[in-house]
Amino acid sequence: MNVAILPGDGIGPEIIAQALRVLKKLDLRIQFQETPVGGAAYAASGDPLPEKTLALARQADAVLFGAVGDPKYDTLPRAKRPEQAILGLRKGLKLFANLRPAVVHPELAAASTLKSEVVAGLDILIVRELTGDIYFGQPRGVREVDGVKEGFDTMRYSAPEIRRIARVGFEAARKRSKKLCSVDKANVLETSQLWREVVSQEAKAFPDIELTHMYVDNCAMQLVRNPKQFDVIVTGNMFGDILSDEASMLTGSIGMLPSAALDEKGKGLYEPIHGTAPDIAGKGIANPLATILSAAMMLRYSLKDEKNARRIEAAVTKVLRDGLRTADIHTAGTRKVGTQEMGDAVVDAL
Repeated sequence: MNVAILPGDGIGPEIIAQALRVLKKLDLRIQFQETPVGGAAYAASGDPLPEKTLALARQADAVLFGAVGDPKYDTLPRAKRPEQAILGLRKGLKLFANLRPAVVHPELAAASTLKSEVVAGLDILIVRELTGDIYFGQPRGVREVDGVKEGFDTMRYSAPEIRRIARVGFEAARKRSKKLCSVDKANVLETSQLWREVVSQEAKAFPDIELTHMYVDNCAMQLVRNPKQFDVIVTGNMFGDILSDEASMLTGSIGMLPSAALDEKGKGLYEPIHGTAPDIAGKGIANPLATILSAAMMLRYSLKDEKNARRIEAAVTKVLRDGLRTADIHTAGTRKVGTQEMGDAVVDAL
């Protein structure tokens, strides 16, 4: 199997290095090819997503991605900013389904800002549509009307786009607790009215799944009030972006959560959901566990290796049970370690 390695910027290279160590410890038949992306690619070639990088990603069976972005590039034209690389990859690889699990390890329940009894045992999956909605809708731009500047974006979804992401949500629910909550804003938005209609139609093909609907503002509140009522949530691009970041903080740290972005055939791009953290880049203190768990998701979904995916997850659980913590999840009574030492511990646990 061929895996494209795109470390990116900030802490990206540090955390990707630890995930690679874990994968190589498993002695799998995988060929890794590394190439720059984001700010690193712009510095090298003037383009955050060079054609060579996109071609490598297209040829690979899966992509392991670090993070992109750096404040020093904020003054560049939008098309040249590092963040455009991840949007370009999603579009170029037709990655329409984003899977973001939010799992609270028992050992980390106390690290959450919520009461431990509210989050202990939490295990939810947010399925976010990635290639439509207001982030990609046209027309968009900034214009002047009667001497006044205004910005405008278009929220847009077609029935086929909604149907295919709904199907991913239903199929994910079928493998879990058979509960799917579809999140929209159908009381206000025409787009959401179509969303609810199509998801309800698709539900007829999944009679074993309990489907509920919830407005996005209520869902945001319920995730803080009673998150364990949810199992699988399916929603659009913008709502999913916001809700998945909210859900990540229920776990105690955004540095713990992996994600997968899949195409219709199961090929995916795998990345931690945190950013580049330029303030700690190069200090050796970043949490690599989200990236290591992203590698486990890559084995499960794209490389069809459930056994080794579970081995990695079990190793992470053992390390946490042994009391090792990076700074973002450190609490009294546990041992604070750096990026390298946490990687060492996971490798040893394997």
